[in-house]
Amino acid sequence: MIGIIDYGMGNLHSVCSALKRIEQPYILSGNPEELHETDGLLLPGVGSFKDAMHQLEETGLADFIKKEAENGKPLMGICLGMQLLFDESAENGITTGLGLLPGKVTRFNGRNAEGKTYKVPHMGWNNLHFQQKDQPLLQGLDEGYVYFVHSYVVTTDNPQVLVAAAYYEGVEVPAVVGLNHIMGTQFHPEKSSETGMGMLKNFCRFVEEGQQI
Repeated sequence: MIGIIDYGMGNLHSVCSALKRIEQPYILSGNPEELHETDGLLLPGVGSFKDAMHQLEETGLADFIKKEAENGKPLMGICLGMQLLFDESAENGITTGLGLLPGKVTRFNGRNAEGKTYKVPHMGWNNLHFQQKDQPLLQGLDEGYVYFVHSYVVTTDNPQVLVAAAYYEGVEVPAVVGLNHIMGTQFHPEKSSETGMGMLKNFCRFVEEGQQI
């Protein structure tokens, strides 16, 4: 059973619909007691990092997520939900994140190394470049196009965190991240055709296999 974390800022309908399409049992809840009974957690997110962390802290979900992750429960963040897994964000002032993965979230500066300006946000389809082909989310998949909508991008000094990247105007975009049972996608897998849906299936398979060990 997958628990979709409802804290008022996720694109919940599309995520629920995606799990229905792959016939994956799930619950949608903001209740830590209900979510604790699940085998794996999905953390969606759309909007402001600061607002999202405020909601998670106000509801007690921030401490719950950190405790569940520390206890080994598989966790996958989507879009803003992926960014929340990291240490901090500079969006609307420095805000501390969940701190489950090492790194920071900063805004695209809108100017590449040659001094040419480019549009922000990074929006539309972009190709993935796999860095760790044996990571659970990438199992059985080929490098393909996925759908991005974001103005802020993760930076990390730990190469083990970077699972797959995309490149936007010369900027490396961590598109798939992960360490052990904690992972995430900057893009929306539920809106990213076969490649994205394949990653959702792989996460659910990872959760199921973990329960059988």
